[in-house]
Amino acid sequence: MIGISSTLSLNLENDGCSSGLPSFSYGHIGDFDNFGGMAKGNKYIRRLIREGEGQHLDFKYAINDSRKIARSLVAFANSEGGTLLIGVKDNGRIAGVRSDEEIYMIETAAITFCRPPVRYSTHIHEIEGLTVVEVHVPPAPRRPHRAPDDHGRWHAYVRVNDQNRLANSILVRSWKRKTSRRGTWVHYSRAEQFLLEYLAEHDHISRSAFRRLASIPDSRAASILVNFLAWEVIVPVFTDQGILYSLRNEEGK
Repeated sequence: MIGISSTLSLNLENDGCSSGLPSFSYGHIGDFDNFGGMAKGNKYIRRLIREGEGQHLDFKYAINDSRKIARSLVAFANSEGGTLLIGVKDNGRIAGVRSDEEIYMIETAAITFCRPPVRYSTHIHEIEGLTVVEVHVPPAPRRPHRAPDDHGRWHAYVRVNDQNRLANSILVRSWKRKTSRRGTWVHYSRAEQFLLEYLAEHDHISRSAFRRLASIPDSRAASILVNFLAWEVIVPVFTDQGILYSLRNEEGK
């Protein structure tokens, strides 16, 4: 199988240029054989499709709006990374796409509609005469990345199972705290002790419930949740009613 891989790399650090803006480098690799020829490439894509959509995999029939695809790129970057298969329907049937158009739309999404731009790589696969574009997004070293909603408002998204979900301010602050070069003072008070004891006996707690039960100001409750998330003591739990918080288990979830 002769394939084409188009890679966008983004240097998120200031490279010393006078503008202070991120620097981009583009690389194009032709005739990649890491999939071992047509038969193995075919098996590789079909194996991904059999796995189905989930935490690290999303199917897209086509890209009609770069802003919408930007949300998927951002969600993967803000989470554990993941892969988009473009040209595959939700039911797993391969429909194929016009690769040049799709790659242009992805590039526009990653650069124009992601703040800061999201790093990604693309691979083109020909499966029985149909083109499937594989887009891999690695986890971002610094979060958050944001993308616009349908009204043009910019939000941070995360990948939760097979959905892109909005990250709340607590989660966003915890990301920034985790990557901050400044240390965090540990002040273990009655409120922190209450939270740990409560979660040891209950599955989860909301921000408002924590504030109310611990009899502390909302800002104090938020700060404690931010610190515990940054220290990986607790994890977010996404529900239809909002984000809750639970103790991190032995498997790290």
